[in-house]
Amino acid sequence: MPRFNEESGFYTTKQRSELMSKIRSKNTKPEIKVRKALWALGFRYRKNVKKLPGCPDIVFAKQKLVVFIDGEFWHGFNWEGKKATIKSNRGFWIPKIERNMQRDSQNEKFLTDRGWCVMRFWEKQVKTDFDYCIRRIVTYIQDYKQGNITISSL
Repeated sequence: MPRFNEESGFYTTKQRSELMSKIRSKNTKPEIKVRKALWALGFRYRKNVKKLPGCPDIVFAKQKLVVFIDGEFWHGFNWEGKKATIKSNRGFWIPKIERNMQRDSQNEKFLTDRGWCVMRFWEKQVKTDFDYCIRRIVTYIQDYKQGNITISSL
Protein backbone atom coordinates (compact mmCIF):
# COMPACT_ATOMS: atom_id res chain seq x y z
CA MET A 1 0.00 0.00 0.00
CA PRO A 2 1.40 3.42 -0.90
CA ARG A 3 2.60 5.66 1.89
CA PHE A 4 2.74 9.43 2.26
CA ASN A 5 6.52 9.74 2.07
CA GLU A 6 9.16 10.95 -0.33
CA GLU A 7 10.47 7.42 -0.99
CA SER A 8 7.06 6.60 -2.47
CA GLY A 9 7.23 9.64 -4.71
CA PHE A 10 4.87 11.73 -2.61
CA TYR A 11 6.19 15.25 -2.41
CA THR A 12 4.12 17.88 -0.72
CA THR A 13 4.20 21.56 0.01
CA LYS A 14 3.35 23.07 3.38
CA GLN A 15 0.14 24.44 1.89
CA ARG A 16 -0.92 21.00 0.59
CA SER A 17 0.02 19.40 3.89
CA GLU A 18 -2.11 21.91 5.78
CA LEU A 19 -5.10 21.26 3.49
CA MET A 20 -4.77 17.48 3.83
CA SER A 21 -4.60 17.71 7.63
CA LYS A 22 -8.08 19.27 7.68
CA ILE A 23 -9.75 16.30 5.99
CA ARG A 24 -11.82 14.45 8.57
CA SER A 25 -12.35 10.72 8.79
CA LYS A 26 -15.17 10.97 11.31
CA ASN A 27 -17.72 13.52 12.44
CA THR A 28 -18.15 14.91 8.95
CA LYS A 29 -21.09 17.20 8.29
CA PRO A 30 -23.18 14.51 6.53
CA GLU A 31 -22.55 12.04 9.38
CA ILE A 32 -23.56 14.59 12.00
CA LYS A 33 -26.69 15.48 10.01
CA VAL A 34 -27.78 11.82 9.87
CA ARG A 35 -26.99 11.22 13.53
CA LYS A 36 -28.90 14.30 14.68
CA ALA A 37 -31.96 13.27 12.66
CA LEU A 38 -31.91 9.73 14.06
CA TRP A 39 -31.43 11.03 17.61
CA ALA A 40 -34.34 13.46 17.19
CA LEU A 41 -36.51 10.53 16.09
CA GLY A 42 -35.63 8.73 19.33
CA PHE A 43 -33.14 6.20 17.97
CA ARG A 44 -30.01 5.51 20.02
CA TYR A 45 -26.79 4.25 18.51
CA ARG A 46 -23.05 4.05 18.90
CA LYS A 47 -20.71 5.97 16.66
CA ASN A 48 -17.35 5.02 15.18
CA VAL A 49 -17.16 1.59 16.82
CA LYS A 50 -13.52 0.56 16.48
CA LYS A 51 -14.18 -3.07 17.39
CA LEU A 52 -16.03 -3.57 14.10
CA PRO A 53 -14.07 -3.65 10.83
CA GLY A 54 -14.18 -0.38 8.95
CA CYS A 55 -15.08 1.54 12.13
CA PRO A 56 -18.71 2.14 11.07
CA ASP A 57 -20.03 5.69 11.41
CA ILE A 58 -23.27 4.58 13.09
CA VAL A 59 -23.95 1.24 14.81
CA PHE A 60 -27.24 -0.17 16.08
CA ALA A 61 -25.88 -3.18 17.95
CA LYS A 62 -29.21 -4.71 18.99
CA GLN A 63 -30.50 -4.67 15.41
CA LYS A 64 -27.07 -5.62 14.01
CA LEU A 65 -27.12 -2.62 11.66
CA VAL A 66 -24.07 -0.62 10.64
CA VAL A 67 -24.16 2.57 8.59
CA PHE A 68 -21.25 3.98 6.62
CA ILE A 69 -21.31 7.45 5.08
CA ASP A 70 -18.53 7.45 2.51
CA GLY A 71 -16.77 10.35 0.85
CA GLU A 72 -16.87 10.16 -2.95
CA PHE A 73 -13.16 10.71 -3.55
CA TRP A 74 -11.78 8.48 -0.81
CA HIS A 75 -14.09 5.53 -1.46
CA GLY A 76 -14.17 5.63 -5.27
CA PHE A 77 -17.61 6.87 -6.30
CA ASN A 78 -17.96 6.43 -10.08
CA TRP A 79 -14.35 5.25 -10.00
CA GLU A 80 -13.81 4.32 -13.62
CA GLY A 81 -14.82 7.82 -14.70
CA LYS A 82 -12.99 9.61 -11.89
CA LYS A 83 -9.76 7.63 -12.26
CA ALA A 84 -9.05 9.29 -15.60
CA THR A 85 -9.46 12.77 -14.10
CA ILE A 86 -6.71 12.36 -11.48
CA LYS A 87 -3.84 14.44 -12.83
CA SER A 88 -1.23 14.72 -10.09
CA ASN A 89 0.55 11.88 -8.31
CA ARG A 90 -1.48 9.18 -10.07
CA GLY A 91 0.98 6.51 -8.95
CA PHE A 92 -0.03 7.17 -5.37
CA TRP A 93 -3.72 8.09 -5.52
CA ILE A 94 -5.01 5.39 -7.85
CA PRO A 95 -3.63 2.45 -5.81
CA LYS A 96 -4.62 4.20 -2.55
CA ILE A 97 -8.26 4.64 -3.55
CA GLU A 98 -8.47 1.18 -5.11
CA ARG A 99 -7.12 -0.28 -1.86
CA ASN A 100 -9.76 1.69 0.08
CA MET A 101 -12.45 0.20 -2.17
CA GLN A 102 -11.03 -3.30 -1.70
CA ARG A 103 -10.91 -2.87 2.08
CA ASP A 104 -14.52 -1.57 2.10
CA SER A 105 -15.61 -4.67 0.23
CA GLN A 106 -13.72 -7.01 2.59
CA ASN A 107 -15.15 -5.29 5.67
CA GLU A 108 -18.66 -5.45 4.27
CA LYS A 109 -18.31 -9.17 3.53
CA PHE A 110 -16.93 -9.82 7.01
CA LEU A 111 -19.87 -8.02 8.62
CA THR A 112 -22.59 -9.60 6.45
CA ASP A 113 -21.11 -13.07 6.99
CA ARG A 114 -21.62 -12.49 10.72
CA GLY A 115 -25.24 -11.41 10.40
CA TRP A 116 -24.87 -7.63 10.24
CA CYS A 117 -26.90 -5.48 7.87
CA VAL A 118 -24.58 -2.98 6.16
CA MET A 119 -25.94 0.28 4.75
CA ARG A 120 -23.67 2.58 2.77
CA PHE A 121 -24.51 6.09 1.70
CA TRP A 122 -22.40 8.51 -0.30
CA GLU A 123 -21.93 11.95 1.24
CA LYS A 124 -23.56 13.52 -1.80
CA GLN A 125 -26.53 11.13 -1.41
CA VAL A 126 -27.01 12.35 2.16
CA LYS A 127 -26.91 15.94 0.90
CA THR A 128 -29.26 15.45 -2.07
CA ASP A 129 -31.65 12.73 -0.86
CA PHE A 130 -31.49 12.99 2.91
CA ASP A 131 -35.06 11.79 3.50
CA TYR A 132 -34.42 8.56 1.60
CA CYS A 133 -31.33 7.79 3.70
CA ILE A 134 -33.14 8.36 7.00
CA ARG A 135 -36.24 6.48 5.81
CA ARG A 136 -34.14 3.47 4.83
CA ILE A 137 -32.47 3.28 8.26
CA VAL A 138 -35.72 3.86 10.17
CA THR A 139 -37.63 1.30 8.10
CA TYR A 140 -35.00 -1.37 8.78
CA ILE A 141 -35.05 -0.69 12.54
CA GLN A 142 -38.86 -0.68 12.70
CA ASP A 143 -39.08 -3.91 10.69
CA TYR A 144 -36.55 -5.47 13.03
CA LYS A 145 -38.52 -4.39 16.11
CA GLN A 146 -41.74 -5.78 14.63
CA GLY A 147 -40.07 -9.11 14.03
CA ASN A 148 -40.08 -8.83 10.24
CA ILE A 149 -36.30 -9.08 10.27
CA THR A 150 -34.40 -11.48 12.46
CA ILE A 151 -30.70 -12.14 12.73
CA SER A 152 -31.17 -15.64 11.31
CA SER A 153 -33.01 -14.31 8.25
CA LEU A 154 -30.12 -12.10 7.16
